[in-house]
Amino acid sequence: MKVFTLLLGLLISSFAATGADMSNGADNFYQSDRVTRQKVTFKNQYQMKVVGNLFIPKGMKQNVQHPAIVIGHPMGAVKEQSSNLYAQKLAEQGFVTLAIDLSFWGESDGKPGHLISPEIYADDFSAAVDYLSTQPYVDPQRIGALGICGSGSFVISAAKIDPRMKAIATVSMYDMGSVFRHGLNHSVTPEQRKAFIKSATEQRLVEFKGGDIAYIPGTVNKLDDSTSAVQREFFDFYRTPRGGYTPQGEKEELTTKPMLSSIGKFMNFYPFNDIETISPRPMLFITGDQAHSKEFSEDAYKRAGQPKELYIVPGAGHVDLYDRTDLIPFAKLASFFKTHLS
Repeated sequence: MKVFTLLLGLLISSFAATGADMSNGADNFYQSDRVTRQKVTFKNQYQMKVVGNLFIPKGMKQNVQHPAIVIGHPMGAVKEQSSNLYAQKLAEQGFVTLAIDLSFWGESDGKPGHLISPEIYADDFSAAVDYLSTQPYVDPQRIGALGICGSGSFVISAAKIDPRMKAIATVSMYDMGSVFRHGLNHSVTPEQRKAFIKSATEQRLVEFKGGDIAYIPGTVNKLDDSTSAVQREFFDFYRTPRGGYTPQGEKEELTTKPMLSSIGKFMNFYPFNDIETISPRPMLFITGDQAHSKEFSEDAYKRAGQPKELYIVPGAGHVDLYDRTDLIPFAKLASFFKTHLS
C-alpha cells in the first residue's frame, strides 16, 4: 500500500476544501423540466450492454432529424455524476443528448466492475454513435461527442478512428495514460512507475488465485490532516451530497475506485498520438485556469490539427467544471456544437 499512497501523493496538487461546497451554482443532480429522459441500452462491438440516459427537448418534432451529442462521465464515475447535467443543459439548447455509463461502471456490463479498459471505453462512444444513428429523429451526419475528465481522453481515442463524430469537445480533460505514467507535471520517476506496475501485476496474480480485488483510491473515503489538496477537491464532490452517488445494484459501493490490477491498461494508453488526424473535424478543449489538469488540455490543443480552440474558464478548478453551473460555459459548448453540427 505504500506504493499506492506514494503514487497518489504524486498525482495531486493543491486545493483547499473541507465539506460539501455548493457555491457557484453547484447542481450535479439538476432535473430539467424542459427535456424528457429515457433509459436506453445497446451493445458495443464486444457485445457488452451499454446503458445510457437519452435526453430529448420537450416539443421536439420527432419526424425531423436533429443533431445529437454523446457525453461521457469522469473516469471512475457514472452518468449520474456530471454527464447527466451536461446532457440536460445541452438538450435544453435543442440537441438530442445521450449520457452513457462506460463499460465496467454504473449500469453498463463488465465484470469485474471498476476494471480499467480504455479500448473498450472508446468503443462505448462509437456504440453510442451506432445507437443514435439508428434513431429516426437523429441526423447521423450531425453527431458530436463530449468527454468530461478521463472521458476526454477516451473520446479523443474514439474520434481518431470514428469519423462519424463530427465535432469533439472535452472538459477538464485528463490524459489517463500520461497521468498514470508520469503523474501531474511529470512528477513520477521511472523507478516509481516500475514499482507501481510491479504492485499491479502482483495483485493480478492474487486475484487469479481467487484473492480479493484491490482498488486504487481514486477518491479517499475520509479526510485527515495528511489528505492531499486535490484529494480534498475530489472528496468534496464524490463523497458528499454534492455529487456522491451509489450506482443501482451496487449496494454501498462507491464510484472512483478503479481496480489496481488493471492499471497497466492506462500505462499503455496514448490517446494523443495521431490526434492531428482528427482534423478537419473541429475540437474544443475547455479547462479552468486553476485546474490541476490544465496541462492535458494544453498538450492536446498543441498537438491537434485545425480547427481547434482552447477555452480557459477564469476562476475554475478541475472539479468545478463537473457541476458548478455558474462557471461551466454551457453557452460556449452549445455554440460550438450548433456551429459544427449545423
